[in-house]
Amino acid sequence: MTILVTGARGHVGAAVLNELAAAGAQVRASSRTPRPGDFPQDVEVVRADLADPATLPQALAGVRKVFLYAHPETAAEFAAAARRAGVEHVVLLSSYTVMAPDAGSNPIAVRHLAVERALDDAGLARTFVRPGYFATNSLRWQSIRHDRVLRTAFPDATTAPVHERDIAAVAARALLDDAGGAAYPVLGPGPVTIRDQVAAIAEAIGEPVRLEEVDVDTYRADLLTQLPAPLVEMLLQAGGSVRQLPAEVAVDAVPELLGRPALTFAEWARDHADDFR
Repeated sequence: MTILVTGARGHVGAAVLNELAAAGAQVRASSRTPRPGDFPQDVEVVRADLADPATLPQALAGVRKVFLYAHPETAAEFAAAARRAGVEHVVLLSSYTVMAPDAGSNPIAVRHLAVERALDDAGLARTFVRPGYFATNSLRWQSIRHDRVLRTAFPDATTAPVHERDIAAVAARALLDDAGGAAYPVLGPGPVTIRDQVAAIAEAIGEPVRLEEVDVDTYRADLLTQLPAPLVEMLLQAGGSVRQLPAEVAVDAVPELLGRPALTFAEWARDHADDFR
C-alpha cells in the first residue's frame, strides 16, 4: 500500500513522512519542486503541484491513501483525480476554524471548508485533521534570532500553540487506519502568553531574550511584512490573542488517539532551538 504525502517539505508534511516511515509504511513524497537530498534515499519522490492538476495523475498512480494540504482553488480537480486513481482514503490537513461560529466569515475557515466539501462531494473516504494555532507561526519571530528581542503590542496575548509533531502523529494514525469519516481537532495545550513563549525560547537557546512592547501601529506595520492584511486586522482586533474553541465545540484528539498529553510550547521551542540561534 502506497501513501502519498503532499507538501512533504513542509513542517507538517515532513513530520507525517517521518511518522509513516517509522511505522514501516510505503511512502511516496511529493513536492512542487523536488530537489536532490530533500528526502531519505529509500523514499520514492514525485513532483505534485496542487495548483497544477496536470501533475496529479502521475503522482497518484498506484496510491491508496493521501495526506493532503488544503488548496481550495483546485480541490474539485484533486478529488476527481483521486477517484480516477482508485484512492481509498484522503486525510486532509484542515483547520479548527471550520468549527467556530464565525466560520463563514473567517477567510482561513472558508478556504478549508471548501476543500472538505470537495472531498465529501466526490464521495471519497476522508478524515479531517483540524489543528489549532500552529506553533511554527512563532518562526516568524526572527528578531529573536538576529537581535534577541521580540517586539509586540500585546505581550500578554494568549494562544494555544500546536506542535507539528502532534498534528503529524494524528494524521499518520488516520492514514494507517482504514476507517474514514472522522474529524479530529488538534488544539494544543494552553492558553500560553506571548511573554511565556518568549521565555520558553530563551530557555531553549540558553540566552536571554528581551520582550519590547511597541504601539499598535508599529506592530501592524511589522505584521504586514509577514501576513496578509485581513489576517493582520483580525489579530489586532483580538488584541493579539488567538481564540480557543470551547470544549462543547471541540476536544483535543491527541490524548485519546495518542495516549499522551499534547506537546507543550516549551517542547516545541527545544525542538526548534536552532531556528533561533
